[in-house]
Amino acid sequence: MKENAAFGRWDEVEFSYGRPRSDIRSESCHVAEETIKKTGRQLKKREREGVLNPLVASSALHLANQGKSLGIIRPQNTKFYWKKKSSTEIEGEREAYIKAARQISMFDEALDALEPTPYHFQFSFEDGNGKHRYSCADWEAHATFFRHRKLTSETQALDFLSGKFNDEYPRKGMMFALGNMAKRPQTWQLLGVLRVDYPLQDGLF
Repeated sequence: MKENAAFGRWDEVEFSYGRPRSDIRSESCHVAEETIKKTGRQLKKREREGVLNPLVASSALHLANQGKSLGIIRPQNTKFYWKKKSSTEIEGEREAYIKAARQISMFDEALDALEPTPYHFQFSFEDGNGKHRYSCADWEAHATFFRHRKLTSETQALDFLSGKFNDEYPRKGMMFALGNMAKRPQTWQLLGVLRVDYPLQDGLF
């Protein structure tokens, strides 16, 4: 991705898009990569609650019943944990990155440089449909691990993530961004872990 097209989680962006031929999900679109650009505006912390809270669904099942492929929930009783990957798993992921880099020009440079995280990051949680366990595919969580491991140590990097996801985020307000795949619409994935204040804090800022 070009430097002026790279964007962060809360950046506002503009782009051109069309409807994909083989994916009928309502939120799916074919993005013209060369048109992506930042507007220069970021969604400020005090604005996130007002924008995202009205979009919160009670569960992934509720989203599925509405025919959605993307959505947001407020998870309850969350627990973040990790499990060491085997060398075979890491090598398999590395090969998958290389394969993807050859097929998707938008992320060639990023994928070439990306090293698989040595841990599976997961969340157990409850929503309006019961208890669940999802793997965490949030790229920022994995990037944060590498950044803090470089500055400190692997153990301290994991402790930092645990502090964020097991203490700060649940206490202050946390959302999960969920999505499914066109070929497996019944399978939902945890795409993003968002720090967004609870609605009870309306009007305080």
